[in-house]
Amino acid sequence: MGALAKTLPSGVGLIELSGPLLSEQELEGLRATARGFVDAGVQKLVIDLSGVTYLNSSAMAVLVSVHTTYSKRHWQLKLCGIKKNVHVVFAITNLDKVFTIEDTRVRAVEILKQQH
Repeated sequence: MGALAKTLPSGVGLIELSGPLLSEQELEGLRATARGFVDAGVQKLVIDLSGVTYLNSSAMAVLVSVHTTYSKRHWQLKLCGIKKNVHVVFAITNLDKVFTIEDTRVRAVEILKQQH
């Protein structure tokens, strides 16, 4: 898995993931990256899954944990770029109704920039 994390000039945090999210090492990297944004007080976060080819239940649990952390703080989290085969996992688990999912990173960032 590859991961890119940065804070955009707009103040929106971005985590870009690629490959299958399977190993505990990869998932711990995602956890630590998200924790870094929380610790830095980044209140708007986009997780770009456009490069992700597969998610297992452990990866879904990490995403739910990040969502819970952001929700409890009344912060905003959006997922974007989910491929059809990965979106099926969200639909089957009804997590597509829990997460706010945008088609593209540009759209997700634009919406977050406009929200206060």
